[in-house]
Amino acid sequence: MPDHPYCESIRSMQKFFERTLSCFDEGDNSFSPKPEMFTVAHQVAHTAQTIEWFIEGAFSPTGFTTDFLKHEQDVRKITMLADAKAWFERACAHALKKIEATSMAELQKPIAPGPIFGGLPRVVIFEAMTDHSAHHRGALAVYARLIGKVPPMPYM
Repeated sequence: MPDHPYCESIRSMQKFFERTLSCFDEGDNSFSPKPEMFTVAHQVAHTAQTIEWFIEGAFSPTGFTTDFLKHEQDVRKITMLADAKAWFERACAHALKKIEATSMAELQKPIAPGPIFGGLPRVVIFEAMTDHSAHHRGALAVYARLIGKVPPMPYM
């Protein structure tokens, strides 16, 4: 069976994100530019959580959850970069498994009514996931520079 067309989108997103992460080590877990901002570990955990959120929301009969306070509380529980990276890997693996098992016809079906992509075809989540992870990849690149590290070019 040929690879699903949207799997490459997820794999590229993961590869680029992990390449940016490669300059960090566990000593960087708790760095954040300001105390109230996400740490390095939180940035990664939030990105992982959001990949899961996109997959779950696109296929849920009720659409996307909007309890963003709970989402943030769950992310802030993660303090170790290794735990955040593992979450990110699991989220990408789950997304790939879900998409591989989903037909193109199913991906064209509308997302449940609601304020987030309500009524749009499920395929919109791929661009949104890529944009969201790129946003946090960029934040992490800035964090790296603030602690004297040079993040690698993600596309090389």
